[in-house]
Amino acid sequence: MKKLLIIEDDTAFAAIVARRLARHGFDCKTCPNASDSLLIARQFTPTHIVLDMKLAEHNGLSLIKPLRQLLPQVYMVLLTGFASIATAVEAIRLGADNYLAKPVDTQTLLNALQTQNTDNVAHVSPFDVITEQPLTPKRLEWEHIQQVLANNKGNVSETARQLGMHRRTLQRKLLKKPIADNR
Repeated sequence: MKKLLIIEDDTAFAAIVARRLARHGFDCKTCPNASDSLLIARQFTPTHIVLDMKLAEHNGLSLIKPLRQLLPQVYMVLLTGFASIATAVEAIRLGADNYLAKPVDTQTLLNALQTQNTDNVAHVSPFDVITEQPLTPKRLEWEHIQQVLANNKGNVSETARQLGMHRRTLQRKLLKKPIADNR
């Protein structure tokens, strides 16, 4: 049986994913935080893991190596609302098998979880990242700004300095959230 551990701090989203994937033959268990994830993974011994990149104040990237050491044969998919080539490359380098940008539909997630080779440890190139559609330049810029802003704990002035733009320009960009890119 396929066993799926969903490490996601948004408990409502985790419950929805668990319910939907249970209909497709996965025995699902959720974990809402980074601190319990290794213990639950050791006890549950999943065949698949869906790992959120942002876990409250923790970064899901830091869990990839310990999870991979604990469960070398597990198939791991990193989910993120802050999609970028840099994080995709980093996730794959650390040992994730796939990388998906949120929002993700059930079929896309199923496809990602079922793309493993027979040796069960095949790694996907970061350039084969599965998404429904490529992000538009406006959306990529928005995601990057949001990530830098989050890293600066909401400090607009410091974020503007790091991005090399005037604070007022950044504030105008923050007011113009891009449309959902027809997803």
